[in-house]
Formats: sequence, structure tokens, C-alpha cells
Amino acid sequence: MPSPFPGMDPYLEAHWGDVHHRFVIYASDQIQPQLPADLRARVEERVSIESPSDGNWNVIPDVRVVQRPTAKSRRRDEGGGVAVAEPEVAELAQPLLLEFQDDPITEGFIEIVEAGSRQKVITVIEVLSETNKRSGKDRKKYLRKRKQLRRARINLVEIDLLRSGRRLPPLDAYGLPDSHQTPYCVLTMRARQEPLEYYRVPLRERLPKVPIPLRTTDKDVVLDLQALFDLSYANGRYDDIDYAREPNPPLEPDDAAWADRLLREKRLRKVV
Repeated sequence: MPSPFPGMDPYLEAHWGDVHHRFVIYASDQIQPQLPADLRARVEERVSIESPSDGNWNVIPDVRVVQRPTAKSRRRDEGGGVAVAEPEVAELAQPLLLEFQDDPITEGFIEIVEAGSRQKVITVIEVLSETNKRSGKDRKKYLRKRKQLRRARINLVEIDLLRSGRRLPPLDAYGLPDSHQTPYCVLTMRARQEPLEYYRVPLRERLPKVPIPLRTTDKDVVLDLQALFDLSYANGRYDDIDYAREPNPPLEPDDAAWADRLLREKRLRKVV
């Protein structure tokens, strides 16, 4: 089942870790065949380490068994000639102790680079996450990276499909008129061009196709955000979402009323 929404599905913010990874991988795959012969799209990773002082702290537990069993592993034949490992069996002198650790959060992004050993970076594509939009060290670190890209004359494309958190400047509350605000948006900072390019992305419309700048001698390539979303929704098997509930964060009143009518028409909520 496809998403009931024509464009971005606001319920997917609850699954953003998975959606974010899919978007980045699928975007790289979509761009790759469009690039000139001497450019490549590469997926890179950034690690964020949060602390409780950053506010709105999300704990991602990593469960580890501290006491290890000592019995030797055995393998058994499952009838098809394939040896399958058996679990280790051991008498434990004390109950298992589970350690919960706050592991770093790994976020992917795309670099378009020149082929070869030099790997000069031409364009960076970021799909924003909560760490970018929430006050704290990671937001500051990302804004510093932005400045470095600008100084190095590297193109930057920011795709913001999250309603939660604060918009980054210059699209924050002080830099963009209310009449231009939409729940989602795309911002492009070309290496050698002003002003910045801003693409409005309303909730009630299909996600746009946006140009991705390369070198000044190259034509832009096109990133079809709706195709990326459709693929992410289908492969993530999000048809189990309970649309009878309200999304988190909640929608603005007008959008909430529109979404309620839409979901009732599609029989995903009870018709009153």
C-alpha cells in the first residue's frame, strides 16, 4: 500500500532514523547515472554524540551481555547438508547483567566528488535530521560545517523533511516571511552564486524535483524527491502505520483538518 498522503507523510517522523538512511542511499543511486563520467556520488557518514545537557535527549540503547558463557560452540546438520550453528549452553553463576550505553548516532550524507585519487568534493547533499535542528553541540557543529563548505566554494543542498525542531538560518523564524513558510523545504547554496535557492514543500502537494548543482561547466542533475519517498515508504513497509492516531509532532490546525478528511476518505480512520 502506498502512503495515503500525496507528498511527504507526516507519520514517518516517528521512524526518521530508518527513513533518513533510505533517503540518502536511494538519492545516491538516483543521482549516480546522471553524473558526468568523471564525477561520482558517494555516501559518507557523520557521527553525533549527544549528552543530556543538549535537551530533548534521545537514548538509543545498545544491549550487551556482560557475562559470557564458556561452553564450546557446536554445529549441527539441518538435513540439507548445511551446518547450522547451535547456541552455546552454559550454567551461569549469576543473573545476566544488561548494560545500556548511549551510543553515537550515525548520519549519512552524500558527497559528489571528482573520480580518481584526489576525490575533490563538488557538492554535498544533506537530508536534515533532528540533531541538525535541535539546539546543542551537534547543531553548532553542523553550522560550522556549512561555513566551511561556503568558504571552500562547495555546493550544498539541504533537504528538510522534518516538522520538528528549529529551521536553520536563514530559514528560521527571523529570516523567512510567514507567507513563505511550509512544513518542509529544500535550500540550495551554490558555490559561486547568490542569492540562495529556496524551494517550498507544502504538506498537501507532491514532493518536488529539485536541481542539484555540480561544477559551473556542468548541467544540474535532477533529484526526484517524490520517487525517493515512494521507494522509502514501500521498502520500509510502512503500511502498518496506525493513521487513526495523530502524528507526532501534531499538525497545524488547518493541515490537521485536511489530513483527517483525507484519511477518512481512504478509510484509514472511522467515518463519523
